[in-house]
Amino acid sequence: MRDTPEQALDIQVFTDTPEPYRRLPVRLRRFDAQTRRTWSGPHGYHFRCKQVLMRKVLEESDKAVLIDTDTFFHQNPMKLFERIEPGKLLCNALTTRYDACKQTTLYTALASILAQRGLADDSMPLLNSGVIGLTREDADILDRSVEMMDEFYPITPGAITLEEFCLAVAAYRTVEVNECPDLIHHYWSRKQLFRAKVCAWINKHGDNPTHPHGLNDTRNVTAHLPRPDAWQRLIHKGATMAVPKDQRQFVREVLYGCCDYSNEFDRACSHVWWEKAVGNAEQRLQQPLSAPQLQQWLDHWAVRKMLGQRHKDVCQHLLEPLKHR
Repeated sequence: MRDTPEQALDIQVFTDTPEPYRRLPVRLRRFDAQTRRTWSGPHGYHFRCKQVLMRKVLEESDKAVLIDTDTFFHQNPMKLFERIEPGKLLCNALTTRYDACKQTTLYTALASILAQRGLADDSMPLLNSGVIGLTREDADILDRSVEMMDEFYPITPGAITLEEFCLAVAAYRTVEVNECPDLIHHYWSRKQLFRAKVCAWINKHGDNPTHPHGLNDTRNVTAHLPRPDAWQRLIHKGATMAVPKDQRQFVREVLYGCCDYSNEFDRACSHVWWEKAVGNAEQRLQQPLSAPQLQQWLDHWAVRKMLGQRHKDVCQHLLEPLKHR
């Protein structure tokens, strides 16, 4: 945005915790618990809030883009507005067809209802609503989507993606749906790793986030998943053959967090990799790891050799929480 200062953006942050944003050039739209309950609707579905507040913004603006906070910009945000025109809905990404989800509640509970009403069929494209861009004249799409959320929530228990599903239904055969994964990376998975990068940037620049040094550093907070190079992973794979088979993947993931990445914000992900290694191991074992069991894994002679000076840090970070379970 520094490259296009003549193009002003009204950046609004809707939040019930405004403090982290006070030093940023944004317009804070604070809401309280009662407002959240109202926006969540009759069933307390909190994802409903997104489309309700988007509808309110379109009462004030000719066009708007709602962006989830778990996102990275690949390019200038102004490019998003180039894709928003009357008769078009901008989403983060088109994901799959409706008939690819026949085992889900959204299909088993709703497919026949939607077909009978002429609202959807198996060829309907589904979308990710990490980005929602519309013009004011197409805001009624949001009204229809919210109405469907309220109607369908009781018969689709556990369907957390009902919000973006209803948006896809409301848009189907009504407007052209465009996507923007080339402009925005929506890290809805691996959130802990990307949040570690963001937190490292905040710790470094939070006191003066708009200083040129801080703005330059935002380019180093990338959408790249920090992992060792392929040749390093191959060495790790060979070295872990000395470890019992059920522990090898755990050790490899711990080693991901021990790599001396050139990017300081990638290095900030070390603890997350270690924690994910434990979590993934517990999923494979289908039971929690005890502190003595994890200590035994980490004290294996081959693991000690691979971790080297990081062995103490890894043990201290991972074992302490297990002792208090």
